[in-house]
Amino acid sequence: MIVGISVAVRNLTKEYLDAEKTLRVIQGLSFEFVPATTTAIVGASGVGKSTLLHLLGGLDSPTQGEVLVGETSLSSLSSEALTKFRGQNIGFVFQFHHLLPDFTALENVAMPLLIQNVSQSEAFERSKEVLAKFGLSNRFSHLPSALSGGEQQRVAIARAVAPLPPLIVADEPTGNLDRDSAKMVEDTLLALPEEYGSTVIIVTHSRALAARASITVEMTPEGGLKQKIFSANEA
Repeated sequence: MIVGISVAVRNLTKEYLDAEKTLRVIQGLSFEFVPATTTAIVGASGVGKSTLLHLLGGLDSPTQGEVLVGETSLSSLSSEALTKFRGQNIGFVFQFHHLLPDFTALENVAMPLLIQNVSQSEAFERSKEVLAKFGLSNRFSHLPSALSGGEQQRVAIARAVAPLPPLIVADEPTGNLDRDSAKMVEDTLLALPEEYGSTVIIVTHSRALAARASITVEMTPEGGLKQKIFSANEA
């Protein structure tokens, strides 16, 4: 089993230039995520949840401050080193699955492994194991177009998990799914810390998913994070 990695932000600020005006989305944020757990980030639209997730995943750079994944400050890495670090340490799941339409479920999951020069036999064997754990052992040879929305998203999660990254970040992973499909995707994501030891950070508008996470934090309009407790009638 992999060991969930620590993730922290220190004095994090993110600004954008919009029509010659500076838009500050996150200001001076410091926060530590608990390793090998699932943390859900909730909050109103536009407060910067996805921006924060992109910073945590190294897909965007802060204006000030730093993101630490393990002991590595992402800002200290060159572009090439950051790409390599992401490939080895961070798995991404988005609202849209982004599966390659001309490749089977098995081939889609194996692709990141093959890119990392894992042998074809090992890549496909590991991909089969992960897909089977996610209840997709009868879907290896199916193209994405032959899969349901929930199955496509579970394949996308399997693709993120197969390289065994210690950190998984997910942005609205159930946003386009019906309730039954969303429940299956929730179950898959929430099992990752126990199954693989992953640290999982999820941005979501789903109260049902947020209420089931180990930890739920709410992002405020000022770009801060505070713990959120859902009552039974809110979930």
